[in-house]
Amino acid sequence: MTALHIFLAIGPWQIAIVVMVVLLLFGGKKIPELMRGLGSGIKEFKDASKEDDKLEENKE
Repeated sequence: MTALHIFLAIGPWQIAIVVMVVLLLFGGKKIPELMRGLGSGIKEFKDASKEDDKLEENKE
């Protein structure tokens, strides 16, 4: 099986198990804080990639 087949084989039970493990490890109060950090990280990554694209356009 390739990695793509394994990724597509994830079902609702596997997702439920992962969610339960995350809840047990971090607790309900920490999850919003973790998601906020993840969201800001993604936003910073997108902004940085846009800046790189603008710099490349200016060089040409």
